[in-house]
Amino acid sequence: MQAKKGDAVEVHYTGKLEDGTVFDSSASRAPLGFTLGDGNMIKGFDSAVYGMVIGDKKTVTIPAAEAYGERRADMMIDVPLEQVPADIKPELGMTLQLQGGNGQPMPVTVVEIDETKITLDANHELAGKDLIFEIELMTIA
Repeated sequence: MQAKKGDAVEVHYTGKLEDGTVFDSSASRAPLGFTLGDGNMIKGFDSAVYGMVIGDKKTVTIPAAEAYGERRADMMIDVPLEQVPADIKPELGMTLQLQGGNGQPMPVTVVEIDETKITLDANHELAGKDLIFEIELMTIA
């Protein structure tokens, strides 16, 4: 039986960057379960599982556009220093949480600090990167 849209599947995977750096893996935990085509996975990962049968293994390269998208300049946020809460001492590389327009937490990274403002990057940390996934299909339901 081949995996198709609407199937509940479980996969083991390892995600790497082009330089070989592993950014995520299910190797030391339970397989990742999701429903094919429901929109909860990045497009390229979801597409890669279509047509696989239980026990199949494959390695796919997912371009940034089908992963977390390209880096976007409009996701860079300048915050005047007087608006930074007094209990936060911003440092380059620090990760903070903002509240997004939909009320969801939005992680941001401090990428610049000057005399008047801090600049926060709200792009996903993997935005703009092609991703390589090793995928093994474990179950189809």
